[in-house]
Amino acid sequence: MSGHTAGQCFIYFCCSLLSFGELKQERSDPQMFDQFTELRDVVFVIQSQKNSFHTHRAEQRRTELLHQAQTLNQSSPDVVLLHKLSDYDGNWSILPALPHLASQYCQTSSWIVFLEEETNVNLHNLLQVLSKFKTRKEWFLGRPLHDDEPTIIHHYAFSEDPYSFTYPDFMAGWALSCTLAKRTAERVNYEAPKSDFTIDLQHEIALYIWEEGRGPTLTAVNEFCSELHSSSSTGDCATTINTLSACGNPVLKEDVFVAVKTCQRFHGDRVPLVKQTWEKDAASLEYYSDIADPYIPTIHLGVPNTERGHCAKTFAILKRFASGAVTKAPWLLIVDDDTLISLPRLRRLLGCYDPDEAASVGERYGYGLSRDGYSYITGGGGMVFSRVAVQKILAGGCSCHSSDAPDDMVIGMCLTTLGLPVTHSPLFHQARPQDYVKELLVRQSPISFHKHWNINPVAVYQHWLTESNLRRPHSLTKTREEL
Repeated sequence: MSGHTAGQCFIYFCCSLLSFGELKQERSDPQMFDQFTELRDVVFVIQSQKNSFHTHRAEQRRTELLHQAQTLNQSSPDVVLLHKLSDYDGNWSILPALPHLASQYCQTSSWIVFLEEETNVNLHNLLQVLSKFKTRKEWFLGRPLHDDEPTIIHHYAFSEDPYSFTYPDFMAGWALSCTLAKRTAERVNYEAPKSDFTIDLQHEIALYIWEEGRGPTLTAVNEFCSELHSSSSTGDCATTINTLSACGNPVLKEDVFVAVKTCQRFHGDRVPLVKQTWEKDAASLEYYSDIADPYIPTIHLGVPNTERGHCAKTFAILKRFASGAVTKAPWLLIVDDDTLISLPRLRRLLGCYDPDEAASVGERYGYGLSRDGYSYITGGGGMVFSRVAVQKILAGGCSCHSSDAPDDMVIGMCLTTLGLPVTHSPLFHQARPQDYVKELLVRQSPISFHKHWNINPVAVYQHWLTESNLRRPHSLTKTREEL
């Protein structure tokens, strides 16, 4: 047999099969161990906020990571608090921060791992997970979410097949290989996201990285877990979720003054729904309209109604509140007449915040953040301001360039100009419950939803915003409507 024994040929044949099998596995299964990842290979970015309550929680997360590193007998990793990365307030939208992160940390690290304040990390398990991925490749790792139906908050993207696109659950943590982070950082310098608005960051980050099919999609990692840290089934998890830490007692009913924006057109339908659902939980509430209706009653602030924007009306509300003539309450809540809200849950949340700070709390959106834009609290979900924040807004000379300018965005520009933070809470919602991923909502105690179209507002309120465990069904029918 050409100088080879039968046994030698059999061994050669088996080795060839083994080599081919290894090559095939490497091509079909990219999760091949490259080398064991150490903590020095990882930089952690905590998606922190400037408000003192959130800063304290982010510092706690940083301390826990460093303590774990000591128990593993490894050198301390780099832990970055995102709000401290630079003076630019828009770093929370990640893409503006990537060039800084990539240039400063990816020279010596292989991974950037992003965490929220509620993300708990098991460093031993995380390092094992990251070791499965070859760091010279572009990796985008996380726990995948997908839309069940096209949704307005994602601009009805992938309307033909919502399941075809996945994006990361930020609270479960997510990661970029530095190979991908560096290329994306270079791209950020010359190509902005297609939309000027930042609405749902985790979806928009995934879209930008995907690059219409030219970039990587999210790789699902089972060890990025959404279970609570206290759960008994999280032994293999690299990440888990902490419950919201207790903040002491809720603020008093009298500490929250509620301003409802309405107009004569909606006196007969929207206002009765407010009265039927959540008005009873307010100690001090006023309706502001374009006419004075004694039966509601409503207050006319001398500002004519506009079809949209309502900037002049909102600034008149701010001035009325700041005057102290109506209330001395430390907190102001401004809502639309089609906002559904749980005031008891809001009062519990406000127990976390210092009313002596200039706090503005709600669902944070962004505009033009890739080019020195600004953040704002979106009005439909409810805007909460401390009295100190209202005073600073008015003293800062902020005003409306037109009576129908978008009030929430004008206030956001003002806060940015004054250097005052916009504080995000995922418990506020600009849209309806069916416009969000249900598995994210069910782990919340939501504070608000917005819009009455194609739903039963009373049923939605009872199902999502009351303390009862009896959840009642409601319509999930959708139509297109602009935010």
